[in-house]
Amino acid sequence: MALEPAPEGTFFPPEDRETYFGNACLKAMACYPAPGHFILADDSGLEVDALDGRPGLLSSRFAGAGASALMNCQALIRELKEVPSEKRSARFRCVLVLLDGDSGNLVAASQGVTEGRLTRGILGDGGFGYDPLFIPEGYQVTFGILPATIKHRISHRARAVRNLISILEPEPG
Repeated sequence: MALEPAPEGTFFPPEDRETYFGNACLKAMACYPAPGHFILADDSGLEVDALDGRPGLLSSRFAGAGASALMNCQALIRELKEVPSEKRSARFRCVLVLLDGDSGNLVAASQGVTEGRLTRGILGDGGFGYDPLFIPEGYQVTFGILPATIKHRISHRARAVRNLISILEPEPG
């Protein structure tokens, strides 16, 4: 089964739901109907404990509408300026939804989380978004430095995909 991008001209509505699941459903429904296909969509964000879970749902707009990844990182660095290293726990969270392209019904949903901590400055130029600020649990460098092969194995999206596959796989026997 080949993955295909959203059809050209697909309009994605503003992500204005109160949950990652709600936003993922909005994105999936933007591609409905898709006869003979399934529709897979996600929403994800960075949750910082010292900021009561922010930026969370607003991760891509933390520094304002139209902000670049660099601007978002800089805004987060400023907000955490006085937060000591031991209080910089955070996590990336991803929620996936799979819809039936014929009916629009939800087939399955899953979640993936990667725990870690935030640095005091940008380290590395790999990945995207907040990757250069996030050190995943069990590692000493950011997602911006880690090789893509490792990031793709331990990331929140990879975990969400594995969880979705486990939901969809038939029980043995």
